This record gives sequence, structure tokens and C-alpha cells, in this order.
Amino acid sequence: MTSDAMQDEWSLRVRLAECYHLVSHLGWTEMIFNHISLRLPGEPTRYLVNPFGLHYEEVTPENLLVVNASGELVTQSDYKPNPAGFALHGAIHAARDDIHCVIHTHTSAVTAVAMKEAGFSHDNFYGAQLFGRVGYHIFEGITLYDEERPRMLESLGDKHVLVLRNHGLAVGEADVARAFFLLWVCQRAAEIQCHTGMIPGPDVKLSDEIRRGCARDAAGLITHSSAADLTFDAAVRKMRRERGPLWPGDNAA
Repeated sequence: MTSDAMQDEWSLRVRLAECYHLVSHLGWTEMIFNHISLRLPGEPTRYLVNPFGLHYEEVTPENLLVVNASGELVTQSDYKPNPAGFALHGAIHAARDDIHCVIHTHTSAVTAVAMKEAGFSHDNFYGAQLFGRVGYHIFEGITLYDEERPRMLESLGDKHVLVLRNHGLAVGEADVARAFFLLWVCQRAAEIQCHTGMIPGPDVKLSDEIRRGCARDAAGLITHSSAADLTFDAAVRKMRRERGPLWPGDNAA
């Protein structure tokens, strides 16, 4: 590996480790479970992912694992991967060249929306941004088995958000910042929808025309602007101000 390639990989490792800590900082973790995966450049295809058994706050750039699309370790490490837990991530990565980062969560708000037949409402500011951008996959049990992969991919289609019915959510984008930004939109949409449901009385409905416009503009914001990077960097700076260094040797604080 050239020095430039090594530096590129290190930069991606730092970015992904920051994302793990940020997701934890925001309270979106599930103990030692779930993954945020990131494709490394070059061939063969390889992905960074968290070691199984560590909390997100214990992830560092150094201890991130390199695995293949089946979640199997391809470089030496003192830690072990969780290949079964990579079934969802590996399926999306292997099928979608436009998706380099996948984040899976099941926060209370997101899982509550996944429980509803109608799924996401598109009548609040954030939900409107997701109109026509969400795929839904029926619950088949714990996501462990390769045989479910084709059905998950069919449910996802060409979209970047996949609601796993009765379970949670996966988002995928071109890089860490864009995936985090999309996840944040989904999380906010779910939170507002849950709060809205607590208030008696009818909701104010949006027209499909307004929803389509919101979704188009929101997708364009991710694809054609620096908004995702600016948002991610600001959130990481705030986290470092509040927490200090994120791992031993972290000198970005």
C-alpha cells in the first residue's frame, strides 16, 4: 500500500470512528450491537466496521476492522467481527456502488415508526423530506441469514433509506457525513411523528406536490452541497468540546 493510500485509509478510519462516537453521544446506540460500515477505496472491496463486543464509545481508528462483504475478517486484528450482524450491511454494499457508508439503528422513535403500517408520515418538516425516498422490508426475524439478502435489496430498490418493519432503520449514502445527515433527518422525522401522535386532533396534511418538492430539495442538499460535511463537522466539534478527546491519542479536541 502506498503512503497516499495509507493516509487515505487513516482519514476514513478517523471519520468513521468519529461517527461511532457521535451516534453514541446522541443516544442512538444499542449496547454492543448494530454497525456503521464504510467501504475502503480500491480492489478487492473491503469495509471498515466495529469490533464485536465493544461499545461505540470504545471504537478507535486503530481498532476498526477490515472485512469483506460477508463480514469476514481480511486483515489481522486482536478483535473479532460479527459476520452475522453484517448481513444487512454486506447486502447493501455489494449491490449498490453509490452507497459507501451504511448506518443501522433502532432508536425508540425509529422503531415506533417501523411498527406502524403507514410507516413514516410525510406531513412534518423532516418527514416531508423523505417522501418517495423510503423502502420498507417486512420482518423475517433477526437479520442473520444470507437468504434474506435478495429480499432486503428488493425492498430497498434505488432508495437510500430502508425501514425494517418491527425492527429499525438502515440508511446508506456516498460517505460518512452524508449517511449521518440522512440518519439525522430520519431520526428527527420519527421523533416529531411520535410527539405528534400524543396530541389530540387532526394533523395538517401536506399535498404530494409539496412533499415531492421537499424530498427533491433535501436529496439535492445531500448530493450537491457541503451541508452534510458542515453539519457532521459541527456536531463532532460540539461533542469534543463536551467530552474532550474521543480516544487515547485523539489530538483534535
